[in-house]
Amino acid sequence: MKPPAQLTLSETDTARLGQLTRDRVGIGTLERYTGSAAAEFQPYVLLTNFELYVHEFARRFDAEVRRGSVMMAAHSPRRRLSIVDMGVGSPTAALIVELLAFVKPHAVLLLGMCGGLRETYAVGDFFNPVAAIRDEGTSDFFLPPQCPALASFKIQRFVCRELERRDLAYHTGVIHTTNVRFWEFDEPFRARLREERAQAIDMECATLFTAAYARQVALGALMLVSDLPLREGGVKTRESARRVFERHTAIHVDTGIAVLDELQAKKVNVFGLRP
Repeated sequence: MKPPAQLTLSETDTARLGQLTRDRVGIGTLERYTGSAAAEFQPYVLLTNFELYVHEFARRFDAEVRRGSVMMAAHSPRRRLSIVDMGVGSPTAALIVELLAFVKPHAVLLLGMCGGLRETYAVGDFFNPVAAIRDEGTSDFFLPPQCPALASFKIQRFVCRELERRDLAYHTGVIHTTNVRFWEFDEPFRARLREERAQAIDMECATLFTAAYARQVALGALMLVSDLPLREGGVKTRESARRVFERHTAIHVDTGIAVLDELQAKKVNVFGLRP
């Protein structure tokens, strides 16, 4: 009996099989980490760091809150919207972009909070980050350090339109993304912030913008100024955080939903993905 002919795969076939394996693992990870089937993810996605925002979304749309091993999520097929609480920090920000890339959303909007670094800012103002300073390290995996971290211009344009339509106070500029949690007590760090003249500071935007560009995910951000850390007494505390959530959760979530609704209604083609 002749031995069976040896199967020879071309480079194209090998690459295709590798991608199938990567997709299978990536989608499985998304499902495991969020407690949601991949098919449940809608084409327009809100990201947040806050469990309360997921519950607010679920309450509005009578949606079930799903808890995975790492993240929380809720989905509204009727509105074609999903929300994910990704956690805090640049590594989880990179992770959620990598995972969402497997389900190819049309647009993703971060509902995050930031520290305001200008004297004229007030807690409760919104911030429109057009770019981010990459001081967190994680984004270096996705693009060389000389590449800027830019939000999706098309999404930010709709963010500004919605804020203006609602007559909400907001500021536009550059946000500094750091992986240092207690920088408020580091005077050399504070001095660098003053020197670079960034308008806000957070822990995720630069990673999200860079990873999203690298993975062809259209991503923007609607940030809420939650504290004023360069001012005396301006560092966030448990009590001040509670007040921010009580006063601003509903309007933050509602505005984010309205932005994605408008992107849908206008059939905006972001990053070459047709709605």
